[in-house]
Amino acid sequence: MSAHERDDIAALAKGGRTNLFGFFLRLAARIPFLFIAGRSSVYGPAALGRFASALVLIELTSMLCTMGEKRGLAQRLSETEGQVHPANVIADGTILAVIASVSAAVFFWFVPGLLFPGGHYTWIDRLMVIALPPLTMTEIWLAALAYRLRVTPTVWSRAIVEPWTISIMAAAMIWLAPESGLSIAYIASIMAAALTAFIPFFREYGVPRGWRPRPGPMRRLALRSLPIALADAIEWGTRRVDIFLLGFLAPASAVGVYYAAQQVASLPQKLKTSFEPVLGPVITRNLKERDYAAIARQVCQVGFWITASQAGIALALGIPGNGVMGLVGREFVGGTGALAFLLTAEVVAATAVVSEAALIYVARVRNLWVSLATIGLQALLTLGGILMMQRLGFNSLFQAAAAAAALMVALGLASVVKSRMLSRILGEPINNWRWALVWAAAPAVAIGVLAVRFLPEWAALAFGIPAILGAYFLVIWKRAFGPEDRRLFQKTKAA
Repeated sequence: MSAHERDDIAALAKGGRTNLFGFFLRLAARIPFLFIAGRSSVYGPAALGRFASALVLIELTSMLCTMGEKRGLAQRLSETEGQVHPANVIADGTILAVIASVSAAVFFWFVPGLLFPGGHYTWIDRLMVIALPPLTMTEIWLAALAYRLRVTPTVWSRAIVEPWTISIMAAAMIWLAPESGLSIAYIASIMAAALTAFIPFFREYGVPRGWRPRPGPMRRLALRSLPIALADAIEWGTRRVDIFLLGFLAPASAVGVYYAAQQVASLPQKLKTSFEPVLGPVITRNLKERDYAAIARQVCQVGFWITASQAGIALALGIPGNGVMGLVGREFVGGTGALAFLLTAEVVAATAVVSEAALIYVARVRNLWVSLATIGLQALLTLGGILMMQRLGFNSLFQAAAAAAALMVALGLASVVKSRMLSRILGEPINNWRWALVWAAAPAVAIGVLAVRFLPEWAALAFGIPAILGAYFLVIWKRAFGPEDRRLFQKTKAA
C-alpha cells in the first residue's frame, strides 16, 4: 500500500471516528424526542404518525432539490481545483437548489393534502414547508465542508443542534402549542441546524468572486446531476416508502409505532452516512489517478467498518427490543418485530451503500437503474405484505413488521447487485464480509438472551446493552481487526 493510500485510509478513519462520536451524541439526543412524543398525553402514536407522514415527503423532496450536490459536489470541486474559485462552483448548484426548494415549498403550501393524507392538520402544520430551503442548503454546505475533510460541523449540525433542538422544542410546545408542537419543533430544529452548518461553510469558502448566473451551464449541470440526485433520493426513499404506504393503508397510530421503531433503527444507519462525506472526495481523487485497486480497498475497508459496527449495535438494540421500544411508551412495544427487521436491513444494506459511493462516479446511470429497481421491488413487497396481513386478519403492527421485512429483502438484493457491478468495473473484488463477525455475534447473543431472561427490564437495558456491545467488540478487536482496521480508533498525523 502506497503512502498516498495510507493517507486516504487515515482520512477515512478520522472522518468515521469523528462521526462515530456524533452517532452516540445523536443517540443521546434522539431518545428524549421519542420519549416526549410517545409518552406525552398531548402527542402519542397518532400525532407522531401524522408528523412522520408529512416528514417523509418533505425530506424526500429536499433530497431531490439538492440536485445531486450532496455527493456530486465533491467531483465538481475536484475537477475544477486550481481553475475556478471553489465558492463559484458551489454557487452554481446553490442557485438551482434554492429555486427547486422554494418552488416545492410553494407547491406543498397550496396542496397540503399530499403532506397530510388523513386530512388532519392546522395552518401551523402547513408551515413545515418552510423547512425545505434550509434543509436543502444544509446538505450542500456540509458536503462542501466534507470535501475539505471538515466533518466536525456535520457532527454539530446533525448530531447535536438538530436533535436537541427538536427535543427541547417538542417539550416546550406541550404547553405553548400542543396541537402543532411537533411541527414547530421540527421547523426550529432545521433552522438551527442550517445556521450551524452555514457559519463554518462561510468561513471556509467565503463569497463567490466575479460570479454571475449562467443559465446554459446551470442547465447542463442540472442534467448532469440528475442521475446522482435521483440515486440520492431513491436511497433515502427506500427508508421512507414503507411509512408512505403505511400512511395510506394503516391507522395513524400504527404509522407512529413504525416511525418510532425506524428512528431507533436509523441510529446505526448514521454510521453509513458518517463515512460518505469523506469517502466521496477520496474516491474522486483516486479516479483522477485511475487507481482502481485503491478504490476497491477503500470501499471494502469502510464497508467492513460499517458492517461490524452496525451488527454490534443491531444486536444491542434488537435483543432487548421490547425494553427499547417500551422506553418510548408501552403502546410502542408491539413494534419490536418491525424493529428487528429494520435493524437487520441496515446491516445488509452496508455493502450497497459503500458500493454506490463509487458507482455514482463510474456508472451513475446503471447505478440509478439498480436503485430504481430496488425501490420498486420494495414498494411491491411492502404493498403485498401489508395487504396479505390485512387479508389474514392480522393487526396493523403485523402490517408494520411486513413493511420492515420488505425493506430488508430489497436492500439485501441491492447489496449483492451493486457490489458485483462495482467489482466488474474496477476489476477488483468487493466484499466486506468476514467470518469473525459470526464469532463476535455468538457471545453477544448469549449475553443478551441471559440478560433479557433473568434481569428486570430496566437492568437488561442498563447493563445488558453495554455487556452485549462489550463482548461483541472485544471479539471483533481480537479476531477481525488488522492494522488498517485499527486506524479507525487511532489518531494519526496523516489524517
